[in-house]
Order: sequence, then structure tokens, then C-alpha cells
Amino acid sequence: MRSLLSVLLISQLFVSCEREITFNLNQPAPKLVVEALIENGEPPIVLLTTSIGYYAAVSLPILNESLVKDAEVSIDYQGIRYPLKGYATVGPVRLLGFYYTVDSMAQQPLLRGVLGGRYKLNIRWKGESYAASTTIPDTTRTIDSIFWKMPPPGNPPGKAAVYVRAKDRSGLGDYIRYFTKQNNGPFLPGLNSVFDDQIIDGTSYEVQIERGVIRTGELEEGYSLFNRGDTVQLKLCTIDKATYDFWRTTEFNFASVGNPFSSPTRVLSNLSNGALGYFGGYAVQYRRLIIPR
Repeated sequence: MRSLLSVLLISQLFVSCEREITFNLNQPAPKLVVEALIENGEPPIVLLTTSIGYYAAVSLPILNESLVKDAEVSIDYQGIRYPLKGYATVGPVRLLGFYYTVDSMAQQPLLRGVLGGRYKLNIRWKGESYAASTTIPDTTRTIDSIFWKMPPPGNPPGKAAVYVRAKDRSGLGDYIRYFTKQNNGPFLPGLNSVFDDQIIDGTSYEVQIERGVIRTGELEEGYSLFNRGDTVQLKLCTIDKATYDFWRTTEFNFASVGNPFSSPTRVLSNLSNGALGYFGGYAVQYRRLIIPR
């Protein structure tokens, strides 16, 4: 009886000591977010936004407010500084985006990427300076062909698996990122879009190309496959180590969200002064395939 009474008293003590605890999460100051790239044969593209709080509501007005439209942006190449100009992309209702690229009205030659070129990005915004450097490597993967096969049993009907035959250049340290385009859609990166040559160095190989995806919502069954009758375009890009590290760590973090057993990974950026994002160079090859019905 005494034991039971003691338990009841202790339980009452804990109940009476309960109180509501409120956590006040500090909202960090917005940071500059940079997505900048330059491809061989193409002018640079720079998108600038400010970071949004993790728990903040996301809407079109908030996204539009995050666009950075008043920065000074330039790229250095072979001792010449090329100023970039801001352009708005406007939809049927309101502003949808803002980006910086070459000024088509400038008197100097227009800047376009070349294989083996080295580029430095300079950004001046709200009294702060940011910088990053990248290269467009030489092409290290030779594409022999792309083709399709019937997928394994158990997949949805009407699907096709797309493959590439390619050869890797001898010598470790080659990195790639790939995108696919399905019919008239945009080029989208694969769910895991970057690879090194640790295993296939100096060899000819054959590997399946998973369809590029938009990383929002649930992936449907057979998401990696294409449809019979599709026109498929492959965009295979040789990239430098910094670009590879950024996308490798970004995609690992995306895949591990919500996984209690995953280890946290810091996204590796090549930008200075605490900016988020990256500046990357891409050596691009394209191949096209029509899958019969």
C-alpha cells in the first residue's frame, strides 16, 4: 500500500511540474543565393536570389521578392572584364524570373564559353563582394551511341529504358553531369546527375540513362523510364571538381531529407563571402534518339 501511494505521489509531482515550452527559432539574415553557369559556345547565365527561411510560406509574390535585380555582375576572362546585364522574364500575369547575361548591345565582343577556358564571376550587391572561379574542361567522355531496350518485367506498360555507350579518357579526375529532354519538355537533371570516373576510368562502358526529373512531390512508378514514341535528347556535360562537389553534396542532401539514419552533409560551394550556390562550367555534348511506338 505504501509503495502504491509513493508511486501516485511521484506521478502527481511530475504532472504538476509540466509546463508548456515554446521554442523561439531565430530567423537568420537572408543570404545571397547564386546559380551561375557557362557552357561552351554559349554566353554565361547568372541567377541571383536571396535565401528564404526554412519555415517561411512560399508563394509567387515571396519568390518574386527574393529575386535580386540590383546587383553589379561581371565575368573576367583572359584579362578582360565583361559586365553582365539584367533581364526580366515576364509571364502572362506577373514577373516570373530575372537573370544576368551578356549585353547584346555592348560594343565589345560577346563573351561565350570555350573548351579549356577559365572564368571568374564577380558580384557586387548591397556593399558586399562575392566571387567564384570555374573552368570549362575539355570533353573527357566520347559518346558512341544512345539506344533503347525493353525494361525489366514489372514496370508499367509502354515504357522504354534508354542507354548510352561511351568511352572515358584515361586518367582519374574526370567528372560529368547529365540532363535529358523528353519531347518538347525542358532539359532536366537525373535524380543522381553527377558521376566521377573511379570505376570506369579509361574504359568503354554501357549504362542506363535515367530520365531527368523535377525534384518536387512524389516520384511516380517507373519514373526513370521513357515512353514508347518519345523523342529523347541527352545532354552530357564534362564539369570540374568544384561543380561536381556542389551537385554531389546537394543531391545527397536532397535524397536524405526525412531519413533519420542519414548523416548531415554540408553543401560545398565555390563562392566566397558566405554566399550560397555555385558557378560552374559545362563542356556539353548532345545526342538524340527517337523511340518507336
